[in-house]
Amino acid sequence: MTEVDRQLEIIARGAVEIIQTKELEEKLAGAIKQKRPLRIKAGFDPTAPDLHLGHTVLIHKLKHFQDLGHEVIFLIGDFTGMIGDPTGVSETRKALTKEDVLKNAKTYERQIFKILDRDRTKIEFNSRWMGAMTAEQLVHVSAHASVARMLERDDFHKRYQDQKPISIHEFLYPLIQGYDSVVLKADVELGGTDQKFNLLMGRDLQRVYAQTPQVVVTMPLLEGTDGVKKMSKSLGNYIAVEDSADEMFGKVMSISDTLMMRYYELLTTSDLAAVRQAHPMEAKLDLASTTVSRYHGAAAAEQARTEFRQRFREREFPVDSAERKVLPPDANTLIGMMVGAGLAPSKTEARRLVAQGGVELDGEKMMDGDAVVTVDPGREYHLKVGKKRFAIVRFGR
Repeated sequence: MTEVDRQLEIIARGAVEIIQTKELEEKLAGAIKQKRPLRIKAGFDPTAPDLHLGHTVLIHKLKHFQDLGHEVIFLIGDFTGMIGDPTGVSETRKALTKEDVLKNAKTYERQIFKILDRDRTKIEFNSRWMGAMTAEQLVHVSAHASVARMLERDDFHKRYQDQKPISIHEFLYPLIQGYDSVVLKADVELGGTDQKFNLLMGRDLQRVYAQTPQVVVTMPLLEGTDGVKKMSKSLGNYIAVEDSADEMFGKVMSISDTLMMRYYELLTTSDLAAVRQAHPMEAKLDLASTTVSRYHGAAAAEQARTEFRQRFREREFPVDSAERKVLPPDANTLIGMMVGAGLAPSKTEARRLVAQGGVELDGEKMMDGDAVVTVDPGREYHLKVGKKRFAIVRFGR
């Protein structure tokens, strides 16, 4: 595998679309030959103070580029944030004040460095050039897009058809996002699938300004913990970057096995083939540990994992209502424990239950009825048969 192919494979992981793949190959080949990193841009409007894992899909992809040695530009749209992104909305967004935008932007800087390398990340604010832009310059930029082109956008088209108002300043949003790419001389821009129109505007404007058009990489919108709708704070199906370690761990553990694979693909660099071969519960525990470790550290992740296992055992094994049995030391095989604790009427029935996979000892599924356990008079063993039979066993002297 060539270095270009290796990088392409990493970049393409989880991506919905690359426009155009051939252009990206050429850019990567040139960067490698000239030992010049590509400039990778992703923009975020600070419209709320907290990020959730859905937002981090793009940040993780930025990290992929960063690990490949490219220059990452995290663009905070403090100017566009005051306009409000019209993408996916049925009416004009309420404009934020400059104070609100700057306050939210400050929290973004704190949160993104849980993923990105602070020393290798360039933070930009588009107010730096938009705030200094004259009316004449803005008219010049605006002259490169038509109303007909703007109405090609599904959301604008639908609002126009439904006779819902579209403010002139909303047309400026994709133009400004595109112009950001001109100023930053972006080689690649990342965005969600809902941002495709805006991302392509960057390619158009770069051509106007005699630049090589950026490659566009679109990423999917991450489903929330319900596995159905896009992760959103308003829907309550989100996992916030600044959730507590225990809360974050528990939310990850609540997702379906199918959604777990999507989170692995978009939020980690784990080997997906190995994950598919692992036991689903262990794979999900590893995903939760990885997620918590990233935002709270390894010690917090280990503690959250231990506490979750304990709570899980308590839910799965009702300690208060379980039968308590003291057995003789020679009953220290799994079958001997089951019969002695009254969880099986005979050794034959005990073997059958074990063979069916319905027996757990201390939370671990047992498949060998002749398994011998250590006789420790001070230890209690949690024995579970099926879903409704429980015993706490210890051995006498």
